[in-house]
Amino acid sequence: MSIPETPSAALAPHACSLLRCFLQRGAIRFGDFTLKSGRKSPYFINTGCLHQGGDLATFGAAYAEGIIALSPSDPVDVVFGPAYKGIPLALAAAQALESRLGQPVGWAYDRKEAKDHGDGGSFVGAPLAPGTRVVVVDDVLTAGTALRETLAKLQPLGVTIVGAVVAVDRQEAGAHSASARQEIAADFGLPIQALMTIRQVVDQLAAGAITDIPPLNPELLHRIRSHLRN
Repeated sequence: MSIPETPSAALAPHACSLLRCFLQRGAIRFGDFTLKSGRKSPYFINTGCLHQGGDLATFGAAYAEGIIALSPSDPVDVVFGPAYKGIPLALAAAQALESRLGQPVGWAYDRKEAKDHGDGGSFVGAPLAPGTRVVVVDDVLTAGTALRETLAKLQPLGVTIVGAVVAVDRQEAGAHSASARQEIAADFGLPIQALMTIRQVVDQLAAGAITDIPPLNPELLHRIRSHLRN
């Protein structure tokens, strides 16, 4: 189930650049898809299609702006990306953020399974010491299960979690009718920011607002809007 339809805000310039990259690489596709949950959807998002160096630069720049907006007065120390897709996102975001702020920014990620030899442990990268200011980055927010698991892993470390930034919020409803993003924010007491929502994506495409990308045809647009209302 999706959340009720409300007018969407205009996309920021960095989000528009990211959306153009998504569309050019086929990271957002429209048609008939079956999601992992078994639910049918007229759109599918796969950030694995963004595998060029320039794509990461676009991702990093967009995440850097999102992180600054999330914590404008007190910069973060470490950008954390959950394995596996979050790893290059954390690297790209940290690199762009460090360049933008002119000060060091670390990046880190978790292992799917703890390592009991060599350097060992469950985390790799910048130290996650108590008090370290950490922001989590991820690609797509659907039900929010992966983001919840990541936040729960970080909390026992004593780090200060500033919040999370995701590229796309699919705007699925949570267990209690609010959006999944709103529920996670309330449960963890943290801001969860999306660089773009699926309704913003659809509105931009319906208006033909993305340069060199044709607008959605009326039949497909109707199907998508109907899906978002259900």
